[in-house]
Amino acid sequence: MRRLILTILTATLTLSITPSHADIKITSITDGDTIKLSDGTSVRLLQIDSPELRGNECYATEAQKALAKLINRSGKISLTTDPNLDEVDRYGRLLRYLFIGKRNINLEMVRIGAAAPYFYRSERGLYSEKLIKAAQSARANSRGLWSACPNTKLEPNRALATN
Repeated sequence: MRRLILTILTATLTLSITPSHADIKITSITDGDTIKLSDGTSVRLLQIDSPELRGNECYATEAQKALAKLINRSGKISLTTDPNLDEVDRYGRLLRYLFIGKRNINLEMVRIGAAAPYFYRSERGLYSEKLIKAAQSARANSRGLWSACPNTKLEPNRALATN
């Protein structure tokens, strides 16, 4: 049984949550791309960037609310790493894809225009092409920040700037 579980995890290329995160509970949403877990761990959503609340950037509050709405949907919460990318950032935050059931929340944030793809050090992960296509569609259809912040540019290798 244990061997089967390990095989499944390896086959899907997801490095599961550490045992301390086996029962994931999100206690707060820092902004549109960062959450805090019940054990105090901060998690930065991989490969996306949302407007910063601290800098009072255009669409920052809306992005935070969009993430809260997506997280409040029913389904099992899971966090996965990307084998092509770092697991922890320079601030000590875990770098993860967030799933509610089978829905990739990172991708959904970009699809609705609440975040944009961000490839730190130009490194592309498992979902990079889907993130680019979702952002292009959101921009073409003026969804979210692409409507509210008209001077925003789609530059995935640079941090998002909405002001």
